[in-house]
Amino acid sequence: MGLIKFLLLGIYIYGAWKFWTGYRSTNFNTSLPNRAVLTLLWPVLLAVNPAYRQNFRKALKSRN
Repeated sequence: MGLIKFLLLGIYIYGAWKFWTGYRSTNFNTSLPNRAVLTLLWPVLLAVNPAYRQNFRKALKSRN
């Protein structure tokens, strides 16, 4: 059970980091509070919002 939690946390942190570093490639407002909220909520938004999914892919493909 501990290994699963560790893996999920690792995936969450990896996704958040990739989105944070590629944020400039998205169409979202560049304000820090907006960036922080969208980064922290990425798993939920990725599951329910098609526009967010598209921008998340842009952020992941970004090369900074």
